[in-house]
Amino acid sequence: MNKKELIKNIPFSETIDLKSLVDYEEGRVVSRTLASQKAVGITLFAFDKDEEISAHSASGDAMVQILDGEALINVGGKEITAVAGQTIVMPADVPHALYATTPFKMFLVVVKRPVEMSTL
Repeated sequence: MNKKELIKNIPFSETIDLKSLVDYEEGRVVSRTLASQKAVGITLFAFDKDEEISAHSASGDAMVQILDGEALINVGGKEITAVAGQTIVMPADVPHALYATTPFKMFLVVVKRPVEMSTL
């Protein structure tokens, strides 16, 4: 392609099974970034059982689609069990954490607030 691709690390113009793009690794969280722009980030993750991402907050709304397995997701102190096929949205600036109760894979989309230009 002659222009800079906005989405990367994924085949174009063909069908794809997203969960096949990241593999489980023992004792690790594996990620594959598909887009990292000012307004949006898209990442695939594979968590081994008992792996986690500790509590943090994001500057944008984060939508997670569970592709495989099961996770315990804490959003602002509320614990939610999510399984393959389910989606959860975590609001911007609210602490959240993820824990793999089984090996699991997820598709993460973070939509960020637009940067406002100050007037001079």
